[in-house]
Order: sequence, then C-alpha cells, then structure tokens
Amino acid sequence: MAASKKKEAAKVKYSKEQYIYWYESMQLQRKFEEKAGQLYGQQKIRGFCHLYIGQEACSSGAVSALKKGDKYITAYRDHGHPLALGTSPNAIMAELYGKATGTTKGKGGSMHIFDISVGFMGGHGIVGAQIPLGAGIGFAEKYKGTDNLCICYMGDGAVRQGAFHEAFNMAMTWKIPTIFVVENNGYAMGTAVSRSSNVRELYTLAEAYDMPAEPVDAMDVEAVHEAVSRAADRARKGDGPTFLEFKTYRFRGHSMSDPQKYRTKEEVAEWKMRDPVEMVKHTILTSGIATEQELDEIDAKIKVTVDESVKFAEESPFPEPSEAYKDIYAQEDYPFVME
Repeated sequence: MAASKKKEAAKVKYSKEQYIYWYESMQLQRKFEEKAGQLYGQQKIRGFCHLYIGQEACSSGAVSALKKGDKYITAYRDHGHPLALGTSPNAIMAELYGKATGTTKGKGGSMHIFDISVGFMGGHGIVGAQIPLGAGIGFAEKYKGTDNLCICYMGDGAVRQGAFHEAFNMAMTWKIPTIFVVENNGYAMGTAVSRSSNVRELYTLAEAYDMPAEPVDAMDVEAVHEAVSRAADRARKGDGPTFLEFKTYRFRGHSMSDPQKYRTKEEVAEWKMRDPVEMVKHTILTSGIATEQELDEIDAKIKVTVDESVKFAEESPFPEPSEAYKDIYAQEDYPFVME
C-alpha cells in the first residue's frame, strides 16, 4: 500500500497548496449552491436562480491560472466565479436575498453579481451580451498598456448570437487579450447542442477568424488550469484571444424552475461519476496530499461559512425605496427624481 501511495504521489503535478485551494474553492461553491437551492425552495430567494453545481472546475481552474488585475465576466449562472475569486459569501447570499448588504445593494439579485474589487465584472442576464463586453474589457487593458487580460464566459446557447461573431472578428483583428470560454454543459436551457446546430464541436467556430481554440475536459480542474494558462501566456505576449470550449455538465436544471424532462436520470448519473469535486478529492487522498480528516475539517469550515452567510442575509435590511433612484447613469437626466 505504501509503495502504491508513493507511486500515485509521483504523478501529482502541482503543489499541496494548489490542490487544497481547488478542493476548498470548488467545495465552497458546491455547498453554497446547494444551500441556495434549498433556500429558493423555502421562498427565501426569489426570481431567477441558476445554480453552478457540476461546473465548479470551470471557475476554480481559471482563477488559479490567472493573476490579480485580470478581469472576469460571465452570463447569469454567476455565483461560482466570485466565490472562487474571493468575494464574501455573505455579500453574495445577501444579494440573492435582495438585501442592501448584497454585492449590488440588493438591486441585481442572482443574475447580476458584481465585485470589481476582485476583478469580477459581473453576471449578465441577456444571452450573449457579455461577449462584446468581454472584448471591450480586454481592449481597455491593451489600450492602457497593462499585461492584464479578460476572461469572458458564455453558455453554449450564446454562440448562436450575432454578437459572438462580431466580437470574435474584432478581437482577432485587434489582437485583444481576451480569453473567450464557452461552458458547454450540453444544453441551452432545455435544447441540446445537437438540436440547435450542425456544428457539435463548438471550439471549431473560432476557425472562421483564425483564432486559436481547443476543447477542454472541464470536469478536470487541472485540465482547465492548464488550458487557461496557455491562453493567458498567448494573450500577455500580444498574440490576442483564444477560444476554449469547456466541456462540462450541470447536475441541476437550467434554473430552479426547470423540471429537467429533456434528459434522463442515467445521463445525469453518468456525468456525476466525473464530479469535479470528487475527482480532485480522489487525487488529494490517493497521493497523500491530505488525509480524510483534514478534508473533513475543510468541509466543516465551509459549512460554518455558508451558514454564516445565510444568517447575515437573514439579518440584513432590504434597500430603502429611495435606492431605486441611485446608481443610475446620470441623475440629472431624470427630472422626476425627488430629493
């Protein structure tokens, strides 16, 4: 057994700290989202709510590959990214509750989490709208002469939008340092990729613009880290954008209102055999990086963090009605606003 452990340990490519970060980051996202789903069922959280369960490696693997100063932007399945970046779970949960202490003061809710302090440029509710924004953010970094980049996430349904193609054309023409990522979880809401396009390998869409692209097994956090690292090196050298197809899977429905009748239980069960959290846990345990007890301690700490976020959200106040007139583009454009 000892020899077997030694052999497994030799295959580990990264530091103990790296694997522990991945486990803790993904497990925090998992437990936070499970709690959010439970609270939604209790009508504590209302409106639209899209959980990230199953896709955690897409965020954690990218964060570990990038650096402070880089920018992140995504669609409306947006709780996981800021959690991986270090945004307070308290502030995110409060936003889900629509409370004044939330990331956008209770005005955005689940689909519009923002945290500029960690480089998170927001979740965006309009399908594909964040793609040209991601190109613009990357262009801004190039214009300012930094070596920062933007990583722009989208769902597989968004690649059907015209904005996708317009942004790709400009990004390659101007060599914009943006990494475009399609989180291909197999379904645009309830429509399978195979029913919406003749192109099944989405990364090949970049060929029309001579943009470097590759598919990535996004159930494997190491594969995500490595693909994003390659794309980041290219962007920082001035070679422009990359398109990555993260092949992933969501274990829950498109949103909390989704009955999931378009896929079988067998399909979901098959994907769960490659649960990204369990995969990195297996690596940690079989290589001797940490013990089961040490991981249990991390789990216990995460449980406390999530429970505290719920308590914080419950006890936080709702925004004052007057907040509806604040944080708008230019208040003088609204003469009906009363002081």
